[in-house]
Amino acid sequence: MLPWLNLGLPRTTSPAQTNHALNLSSYLARLVASGQATSRSELARVTGLARSTVSEHLLPLLRIGLIAEHEAEAGARGRPPSVLTLNPQAGVILAADIGAAKGRLAIADFGQHFIVERSIQTDVARGPDTVLAEVRTAFLQMLAERQIDARNVRLIVVGLPAPVDFASGMPVRPPIMPGWDNYPVPASFQQEFSAPVLVDNDVNLMALGEARCRPATQCPLLYVKASTGIGCGIVTHDGQLHRGADGAAGDIGHVRVPGHEEPCRCGAYGCIEAFASYGAILRKVGGDVGGDPGEAQLSALVRTAAGEIGEVIAMLVHFFNPAVIVLGGRMTQFGDEMLAGVRSVVYRRALPLATRKLSVELSTLGNRAGIIGAVVLGVEHVLSPQGLRSMMPTTE
Repeated sequence: MLPWLNLGLPRTTSPAQTNHALNLSSYLARLVASGQATSRSELARVTGLARSTVSEHLLPLLRIGLIAEHEAEAGARGRPPSVLTLNPQAGVILAADIGAAKGRLAIADFGQHFIVERSIQTDVARGPDTVLAEVRTAFLQMLAERQIDARNVRLIVVGLPAPVDFASGMPVRPPIMPGWDNYPVPASFQQEFSAPVLVDNDVNLMALGEARCRPATQCPLLYVKASTGIGCGIVTHDGQLHRGADGAAGDIGHVRVPGHEEPCRCGAYGCIEAFASYGAILRKVGGDVGGDPGEAQLSALVRTAAGEIGEVIAMLVHFFNPAVIVLGGRMTQFGDEMLAGVRSVVYRRALPLATRKLSVELSTLGNRAGIIGAVVLGVEHVLSPQGLRSMMPTTE
C-alpha cells in the first residue's frame, strides 16, 4: 500500500449556512476528514453546535459506514475519548488520469490511501471506444488482484486532456482527440460499474492535487501544464477549482500570441500551443511525442518556449494574482531551462505588487499530480451533500 497522503482541508461551510440535515452531516464529515475534529467533543467545540446536535447528524454517517468510531489509546487518567475517522472500508474510488500518450490508474479508499496504482499507454488518437475499454479492463484487473468486489466502487473519476463540460462529463471539441467530441464518457462505465462518474480536464485535477498537498496559504494557485498541449488549472483562495461558466477556464493553449502564425490543431493560427508546447518542439526537431531527441537540442528549444509561455503566464498573474504558480508536464523534465525561462519573463513583465510574494516553482508531485487530484476530487465529492445522498438508503 502506498503512503497516506495529507490532502489538506476540504472546503467547509459554517454551521449558520448548513440548515439542511444533509449539509450539516457533510460539514461534520469534512471536518473529520481534514483532521480538524476527530471526536464528538471536538466537533462540538469547532462548530459551536450542541453535542446532541453533533451526535444526531453523525448518526447517518455511522450508519452508512462512511465514518468509523473507535476508542483511542488510554491516557494517564480517565476514560479515553472515542476517535472519529473516515472509514477505509466504506468503499473505493477508481481514478484515471488519461494523457495524450500515457495514463495512470489508481484505486484509493476513503481514508485517502492509494491501494494500487498503475501506468498505462493511452494514445487518445485511437478513439474513445478503444481507450476507455482498456481503462475499464485494467480497472477490473486491478480490483481482482486486490480482491475488491466491483460493487464496492463508490465513485469513478476520469481526467482527460481536453475541454470538458463538467456537468455532463463530456469532452467538447478536443483538438488532439479525434472522435471524442461529446462522447458520453460516464455512460461508457455503466456496464461494468454502477457508481457515479466524474469527468474533468486533466490540468484541473493536477491543480487540485498540488493545492491539497500544500499549505492553504499557497492559494490562489495556478498550475500550468506544458506537454503535448498547454493548459492551466486554477484553484481559488478558498481552495476550490475554478472551471468557469462552462468548464473552459484555464484553456490558455489557444491564446493567440502576436508575431506568430503557426497553424494550430484547433483551426486557428498563432496559438501558444502551436509553437511552444512539447509537441510543437518535437515537431521542430523531427521527433514525436513518444520519441527521445537529443537533450542539448531540446534544452535550448525548451528555454525559448518557456519564455513564450512566461508571457502568457504574466498576463494570468495580473488577472488572478496567485500566491503560487506551479509548472508541470513533460517540458519540466528540463527543469532548470523551463523554470528559468518562465521566471525571467514573469518577474520582468508582471507588476511588483503581483510578484513581490509570488512563487514560481516546479510541481512537487510530478507525473502523479493528476491521479492524486482525481482522488482528491473523488473524496471531496463523496463528502459533499450530493455524494452523501447517493450513499444513503432510499428509505431515508
